[in-house]
Amino acid sequence: MKKNRNHFVLLTAAVFALLLVINKPVAAQVKAKAWPVPEAEKAKKSTVKMTDAAVIASGKELWMKHCKSCHGAKGLGDGAKAATLKTLPGDFSTAEFQKSTDGELHYRVSKGRDEMPAYDKKIPDAADMWAVVAFMRTLKK
Repeated sequence: MKKNRNHFVLLTAAVFALLLVINKPVAAQVKAKAWPVPEAEKAKKSTVKMTDAAVIASGKELWMKHCKSCHGAKGLGDGAKAATLKTLPGDFSTAEFQKSTDGELHYRVSKGRDEMPAYDKKIPDAADMWAVVAFMRTLKK
């Protein structure tokens, strides 16, 4: 009986310790600082039809592969890795985000900065990069 009690106490202590580790407070994330884009990049125009269903579907596929883990399936900044980042991934469904030009979005995805990786090597095809931007345009509230 005493042996079972000792096991119970040890198991309870282990579960409690695990809960403390799992629920440890995450360092406070900060809002992303301003991300200036060169004027020539802001004005850049897409090489694909941004409203074409096939383009958007292709962009969604690339999004799910490369972006979802941080930005979430719907661009709300709630991806599986989001909580591990120092900077909030942002909510792409907001009017503020959506007022960015296509060129700004293309530049930011291509070049990256800080925790946001550059995707110009991972998505080298220009049409594919624009397809990601086209999909990002669908992430509206």
